[in-house]
Amino acid sequence: MGLDIRMPIGLMFAILGLFLTGYGLFGDKSVYYKSLGVNINLIWGVVLIVFSAVMIVLAMRGNRNPSPAGDVDTSRRGH
Repeated sequence: MGLDIRMPIGLMFAILGLFLTGYGLFGDKSVYYKSLGVNINLIWGVVLIVFSAVMIVLAMRGNRNPSPAGDVDTSRRGH
């Protein structure tokens, strides 16, 4: 079918991960009082970036060597 959504999904999660990581690094530190001092935005931002990298690598590997539709081995015809 030729529909590969790994690249758009990877790019979407990369953008969201970058925003979340940036907010975790440069945002107001007082909001982490409720979460016992854990910077959950930074942690999940990094998780999203890693997930997006995996999706982008898989998309690039999947598109590396597409075989043409007419590539059929006819050397064994009739046997």
